[in-house]
Amino acid sequence: MRKIDLGIERKRIIEFIREQLSKAGLDHLIVGISGGIDSAVTAAMCVEAIGKEKVKGFLMPYKASHPDSLLHGRLLAEYLGVEYQKIDISPMVDSYFTSYFPEASALRRGNRMARERMCVLYDQSARYGGLVAGTGNKSELLTGYVTQHGDGACAFEPLGHLYKTEVYELAEMLQIPRELIDKAPTADLWDGQTDESEMGLTYARLDEILYRLYEQQLPEAEIIAEGIEEKDLKRVKELYNKSEFKRNLPPQLELNKV
Repeated sequence: MRKIDLGIERKRIIEFIREQLSKAGLDHLIVGISGGIDSAVTAAMCVEAIGKEKVKGFLMPYKASHPDSLLHGRLLAEYLGVEYQKIDISPMVDSYFTSYFPEASALRRGNRMARERMCVLYDQSARYGGLVAGTGNKSELLTGYVTQHGDGACAFEPLGHLYKTEVYELAEMLQIPRELIDKAPTADLWDGQTDESEMGLTYARLDEILYRLYEQQLPEAEIIAEGIEEKDLKRVKELYNKSEFKRNLPPQLELNKV
């Protein structure tokens, strides 16, 4: 895995956050606090960049969300000293599916939850005059483990250049509460869902493959010779290729000048 100086990256992220606010002519940051490690580190970096008074946190549980998500979200917000508000998204999500598509799958419902949360955050950005800080990391962005116009929609991604395993290392440096670091990573979109079980491999293995395949651009045979299983390599390539549309702006035609 690559070796980076997280102390330097910490400073770079702070400057990046300040730069994004300056360019937009705004002074507040809006963060969705899920109780997970990515939003925890994002919120902590936002506080370091502009101070806790100008960071607004939002906890947006669904009725089926795991109780720990709300518990850990509150723990993090109080640890950082940021003002936060709980907004239950259940009525907004349920009104749509109950009225029109009661047979909808867990995936459809989960995507709707992610998009509803981002709707809330953008409304709050208008309320406070602030930017919505994304909570995605490089591992998720490269594999498409985000919902378009949901958690993938934001003004900027402070952690978008860090792999998930590096986010955990930064969390240790920032002394994020142990409960958040030790819990299994999950989007909490349905009961029992975890990131690693859904992807079919651990973040440690995922990051190794992503780094070697797309950053170092090593031949597949060499990666397999270094101990990576072929099935894991194929799985990562599948995730990467199928999610290319999520990493690009919507395609459009150029004007035919003939």
